[in-house]
Amino acid sequence: MNRRQLLAGLSAGALLPMTHADAQPSGAGAQQAAAPPRFTAIALQVRCDAVNQDATPEAARARMAAAVQRVGAQIGAARGFLQGFNGYDVRLVVLPEYWMTSFPLGETREQWQAKAAIDVGGRESDAIAALAQRHRVFLCSNHYENDAAFPDLYFQANVVYAPSGDVVLRYRRMISLYTPTPYDVWDRYLQVHGADAVFPVAHTEIGVLGTIASEEILYPEIARMHALRGAEILLHPTSEVAAPGLTPKHIGKMARAIENMAYVVSANSAGIFGTPVTAQATDAMSVVIDSGGRVLAEAGHGETFNANAVLDVGELREKRRHIGMTNLLSRLPLAAFAGPYADTTLAPPNKTPDGRMIERPEVLARQRAVIERMTRDGIIR
Repeated sequence: MNRRQLLAGLSAGALLPMTHADAQPSGAGAQQAAAPPRFTAIALQVRCDAVNQDATPEAARARMAAAVQRVGAQIGAARGFLQGFNGYDVRLVVLPEYWMTSFPLGETREQWQAKAAIDVGGRESDAIAALAQRHRVFLCSNHYENDAAFPDLYFQANVVYAPSGDVVLRYRRMISLYTPTPYDVWDRYLQVHGADAVFPVAHTEIGVLGTIASEEILYPEIARMHALRGAEILLHPTSEVAAPGLTPKHIGKMARAIENMAYVVSANSAGIFGTPVTAQATDAMSVVIDSGGRVLAEAGHGETFNANAVLDVGELREKRRHIGMTNLLSRLPLAAFAGPYADTTLAPPNKTPDGRMIERPEVLARQRAVIERMTRDGIIR
């Protein structure tokens, strides 16, 4: 399936098929008809102990294991406290972007893959799954992971683990300047994983979950693709600069909630330690936002579960069924958008069709070529 077919299907109202993890068992329709229970969601703001300081992959893996143990204890403590505080079970926990590792800072892509990318179903993945199972929560982790179909690449992924420990959603970040994405190997990625793996959602007993990675909150299309598949709660792991006033990402979070009539649960880092960059350059502003763009809870600086709120997906569903001007999703003229999107090429797909690693200078050269073409086409001046 190419990009035009993908967009044409969405504009015609034919949503992408769900993955096997998203498929519901028999009788699930009745379960969906009943409103999910109210529950507490946490955007857990935790510090990142960067593996950049480790000289070997073995040392990095040990640091990652310690992070899993530390964060697991924090999840348990938050669950116990909030159950006694507001009387609602904690059912959903979102962790910050690359919370186990931090991001590449001077390492080549090959070095970072060896040091920080985990295997699907490997030791680190199993350890995260065990946290979800132990604490009986849906747990969203953002991390770098390998894919056997693309052995020279790694992807940044949002992975949601169910209370059973099973993976119910795996989303690979689609927009990233320096990290490989499915779009870089687009044709091959669709051939291997299918279109249903591009913007997956998970139908769960607490609602329909979709995810957005980091700066993708600035791109309306990413959230919209998930909303068109039914996402009610958008999970957003991030690691971003906080400020006393509104930031672009903070504005984006509110906008994505309003325009998609969805909750947004966004977890930021509580500082990144172990690199030359000042540790608190990314801190604070973890947030839970309702479908009207209202901030239900927001965290200050440091490690905290203060960005927590009780979500009422039943009320959200009722809002989505109401007629009137405020039902924004029902009024989208998708067919009018499909043609211009399909006919315009900005960042081209298949940046690396052979699945090889490409380094920073080549990435920037390709971006420069896109900007030059946009200028020739009159998109920018």
